Amino acid sequence: MFRAMRRQEKQLSLAGINNLLQHAEYGVLATVSENGYPYTTPLNYVYSKQKIYFHSALEGEKVDNIIRNSQVSFCVVADVELLPEKFDTNYSSVVLFGMAEEVFTAEKEAALIAIIEKYSGEHIEAGKKYVQNSGQTTRVFGITIERLTGKCQQATVSG
Repeated sequence: MFRAMRRQEKQLSLAGINNLLQHAEYGVLATVSENGYPYTTPLNYVYSKQKIYFHSALEGEKVDNIIRNSQVSFCVVADVELLPEKFDTNYSSVVLFGMAEEVFTAEKEAALIAIIEKYSGEHIEAGKKYVQNSGQTTRVFGITIERLTGKCQQATVSG
């Protein structure tokens, strides 16, 4: 169903993949739009309990796409270093595929708190109040991962 990674020598270990998913600042979600074109959305996320979680407004194209077709792809890129003299770039990345579905109750609250901890760790108590007040105006989705690959490009600069 999925192709093997072409550049096996650049493949990240599972530990490297998990580390990158834990620490990358943002990811890009790809859904299939109503007209069949890919629709990508950069977003904040958290990797918790082997799932990717993200929050959303109650409605919008991203939500409509997920409701229509729950198959998604998600990508993160980090550790980017441009190497102009080598016409190359160092980076680490993860691409994953899975099924997105809305989560509710305890799982929703835990995901929102985990997002607060990741992005606003110094403001946990205020974040918990924010979650309580915005629960009815926020949707949370979880991606159950079916396939993931990681890649690390480390070109060397000779000088």
